[in-house]
Amino acid sequence: MQALSHRFTWLLIGGCLAMTGCASTSGGNPLDPFEATNRRIDAFNDSVDQAVLRPVAKTYFDYTPTLLQTTVQNFFGNLRDVWSVVNNGLQLKPKETVETGVRVAVNSVVGLYGLLDVGTPLGLQKHPADFGQTLGYWGMPAGPYVVLPLMGPSTVRDAAASLVDSQGDPWGYINPVASRNQGTVLRLVDKRAQYLGLDNRLNEMVLDKYSFVRDAYLQKRRAQVRRGPPTDAEDEQENFDRPDKK
Repeated sequence: MQALSHRFTWLLIGGCLAMTGCASTSGGNPLDPFEATNRRIDAFNDSVDQAVLRPVAKTYFDYTPTLLQTTVQNFFGNLRDVWSVVNNGLQLKPKETVETGVRVAVNSVVGLYGLLDVGTPLGLQKHPADFGQTLGYWGMPAGPYVVLPLMGPSTVRDAAASLVDSQGDPWGYINPVASRNQGTVLRLVDKRAQYLGLDNRLNEMVLDKYSFVRDAYLQKRRAQVRRGPPTDAEDEQENFDRPDKK
């Protein structure tokens, strides 16, 4: 269930690009051979979002104290940093691995299990990394673009890697299961609340939101993988803040 948050992350990326004056039009894309099916799944995801997630997230955003929302974001962000340490290590990036590891240690101890972000004021930057990025860094092509039910934008590589990412998420080992599920729901709702109003802005600014989010996702993933010299596979593939309440 927590994987739904990935959908809103890439929606945010698309919105940021839109607000810089980009435009997007529909058209065939060789990286999206399953476009017809992807669009149907995307429409289903949108319907679930509008019927369930968005109303719940808006209620949460409107009535939950900002300090509490920030605490929730800090806590789950610290958990994500744990997995980032592993993937930065797998990518043989010592600076990112050490800095992220120290950040996790400081936030977990001094920051009360990550509830407080002590690392950022100390200059310890985040270096997000996931297993899909690790595979791409070592040369695995992304493969075709796909839209996953409830999860949103992905590629064949990233979809497969998400299974490993789910196993690397420390929250997945919390017991009892009831507490884990409650925290997962809170994590998802808080993530969605951060992007309220963004979908409306995209609808107003771009001609085809599906194509725009797809292109933004693929561009962002290439940039994340390229935290080092670009690979031949990446070169070949290329040839083909918080919003207001609404």
